[in-house]
Order: sequence, then C-alpha cells, then structure tokens
Amino acid sequence: MSDAGQADIQALAKGGRTNFLGFVLRLGGTAPFLFIAGQLYGVEALGRYASALVIVELAAQLCALGQRRGLAQRLSEDPRAAAHVIADGLLLTLLLGAVVAGLLYLVPAPMFPSGHYSQWDRLVPFAIIPNALTEVALAALAYNYNVAATVRARSLVEPWAQVLAALAFLWIAPEGGLILAYMAAKFAAMLTAFWPLLRSIGLPRHWVPHPLRIGKLAWLSFPLAGADLVEWGTRRLDIAILGFLTSPTAVGVYFAAQQVASLPQKLKTSFEPILGPVITRNLKEGNYAAIAQQVCQVGFWIIAAQAGIALALGIPGPDVMRLVGKDFVGGTGALGFLLLAEVVAATAVVSEAALVYVARLPNLAISLFTIALQAALTWGGVKLMADYGFNQKFQAAGAAMALAFSLGVASLLKARLLARILGHPINNWRWPLVWAAAPAVAVGWVTQQIHPWWLSLLLGIPTILLSYGYVIWHKGFGPEDRVLFRKNVGA
Repeated sequence: MSDAGQADIQALAKGGRTNFLGFVLRLGGTAPFLFIAGQLYGVEALGRYASALVIVELAAQLCALGQRRGLAQRLSEDPRAAAHVIADGLLLTLLLGAVVAGLLYLVPAPMFPSGHYSQWDRLVPFAIIPNALTEVALAALAYNYNVAATVRARSLVEPWAQVLAALAFLWIAPEGGLILAYMAAKFAAMLTAFWPLLRSIGLPRHWVPHPLRIGKLAWLSFPLAGADLVEWGTRRLDIAILGFLTSPTAVGVYFAAQQVASLPQKLKTSFEPILGPVITRNLKEGNYAAIAQQVCQVGFWIIAAQAGIALALGIPGPDVMRLVGKDFVGGTGALGFLLLAEVVAATAVVSEAALVYVARLPNLAISLFTIALQAALTWGGVKLMADYGFNQKFQAAGAAMALAFSLGVASLLKARLLARILGHPINNWRWPLVWAAAPAVAVGWVTQQIHPWWLSLLLGIPTILLSYGYVIWHKGFGPEDRVLFRKNVGA
C-alpha cells in the first residue's frame, strides 16, 4: 500500500477508535433516558414524544441541506477562506430552520397525530434550529479530522443533558418533560460544537452574505439533502405509519426498541465525517482503487462491530426491553428485526459515502425507491397483521421486518452501482462473521438459562461480546483490520 493509502487507513482507523468511544458514552446516556422515560413518564408519553420527533428530526435534516457530507467537498474546492464557506452554510441552515420551526409551531398537527399535546410539547419545533446548526458545525470540524468534537457534542453532552433535564422537568413540567429535555439537549450540543469551531476556524471576518450565492448553495446541496432525508426517513417512516395505524402505546414500545437498536447505527454514521474528506481527496487524484478499498475496509469494520452488538442485545432481547419497563417486553420481536436492519444497512451507508460525490442523482433514485418500498411493505404488513387479529406489538414487528428487507435491497443496489462506477468490486461480507456468530449464539443461549433475569442480562451481554470478539479477531481480522486498534499504523 502507498504512503498516502496507509495515511488514509490510519485516519479512518483513528476516527473509528474515537467514535467507538462515542458509542460507549452514548450507550451510557441512552439507557438511563429510556429507563426514566419508560418508568417515570410512561409508555403513552414516550409514544407522543416519538411521534413528534419523527417530524422535528426530519425537518432538521431538511434544514441541514446535506451539509454533513457536502461541506467537505465545498471546503476542498472553494478558494475562499474556510470561515466564509462555513458561514454561508450556517446562514442557509439558520434561515431554513427558522421558517420551518415557525410553520410547525403554528400548525402542530403533523407532530401529534393523536391530537393530544401540551403547550410545552408545542415548543419542540424550535429544537430544529440548534439541531441543524450543530450538524453543519460538526461537519466543518470533521473536515479537519476533529472527530472528538462530534463525540463530545453528540455522545457525551447531548444524551447526558437529556437525562438530567428529563429528571429535572419531572417536577417542573411533567406534562412536557420529555420534549423540554430534548430541546435542552439540542441547545447544549450546539454550544459544545460551536466552541471548538470558533477556536479552530475563527469568525468570518469581512464576510458579506449574498442572496445569489446562498441560493446557488441551496440548489447544489439539494441532491445530498434528498439522500440524507431518505436515509434518515427509513429510520422514522415506520414510526410515522405506526402512529397513524396504531396507538401511542404501540408507538412507545416500538420507539424504545428502535432506540436500543439504533445504538449500533451510530458506529456507521460516525465514520462518515472522516470518510468524506478521504474520498474527496482520492477523487481529485482519480484514485478509484483506493476509494473501493476504503469503502470495503470501513464497511467490514462496521458490519463486524454491529453484528457483535446485535447478538449481544438481541439474544437477551426480552431482558433488555424489561429494563425500560415490563410493558415494553412485547417489543422484543421488533428489536430483533431492527438490529438485523442495522447490520444489512452497513453496505448501503458506506457505498453512499462515495456515491454522493460520483453519482448523486442515481444514488438519490435508489434511496427514493428504498423508502417507497419500505412504505408499501410497512403499511401493507401492519394492515395485514391487523386483519388477521395480531396485536399491535406484532404489528410493530411487521414494520421492523419491512425496514430490514428494504435496507437489504438498498445495500445490494448501491454496492453494485458503486462497483460499476469505480471499476472495482464492493463487498463488505466475510465468512468469519458466521464463524464468530456461532459460539456467541451458543454462549447467549446458556446465559439465558440463568435466573433471575437481571443476572442473566448482566452475564450475557459481556460473555456474548467476548466470545464473538475472540473469534472475529483471530479468524476474521487481517493486518489492515487490526489497524483500527493501533494508534500507530506503522507499528
């Protein structure tokens, strides 16, 4: 491997190590929040909160306008000072966020399909502005390989601010405590992101915004924004459909399962900020072989990690859901399919990291097909299960099945498209993943026989991870894979 290729793998590995720490920190913050929400606020309040977040976070993605990935390309091509390029992006996001937040405040019905909400709940659209601005600020920092800022903002400050605020608002404003805690967390994350941005980039001195330049930026960002919206929408469309077809209680159970299952998702999305600059540099040099190698390398890292986490959380699934509350155990089936969905989606995500630069519109077309397929399968599956008399928790599992199948189709299509463009195969699968899963399943079955349930869970998760990790390390990881765990790539 060339020195440049070795440096790229080292940069990707460093980002992966940093973001794995972020995953652990986020897990530590998400679990207490789900416990507080499920046990102290109740499943119905969690369902209303989940329905509102579908619309609010969709709007935040829209207002960020694809800049999580597009900003890296603009910074590498725009001759102006970096602070001016970033200021354009922030201003565009601020304007869009203010308009969308105002509209949703005036018309809150899309956020609360059940029609029940408090005056505190109605304030949630104003979280769109800090959420979208944080995306842009963190993308700017990631361009300079500052991934630690993302970990601090998204994995440390945001989840723990939400936990502490949820406890505080339980006494101050319990009818809107979950929403207010969410808003507090988003503003705290924004402040955490902007502080290192100002220190490293500085203020945009002598910067003058121009409507034509901002308008052109919006137009050029649209394909990326569409891809981001669709990719994010596949993780929230199921909640929206369940909100219309079932009750807030069913939505609350499904949302809790989704929050547990989405923890591995942070591993793959956290590679995007560091993968983007590496890909754009190799594109300028015309080094397509290096891009294919990096996509395959990162894709395998993500699948290997996600498969292990999916086994550790999925085998003791009933006990994991019981931590949130006994009313949530019925969401175990949905949890299993959602964890599977995160594993099969990894190939689509890493392929898209390159496709957004080399085939924006075909990538967007595949994404639109994916979400249309998911919508049809989810709606049809939930209605079919209802017609056959299955309860709403089984219907929620049907929505998770539709998601897993749709993301699997997207992975196949996007990997084939990227392979055709680069002229090199894209394949993240390796058979040692099966060899590592087999003993993990056996160990998990043994630990599930232990009683009481909390002891089974306490022993099960680490032993499943250790057995899986031992086999994948010795049978699945080669020298380049082990770079992920070394600070010095040349060691």
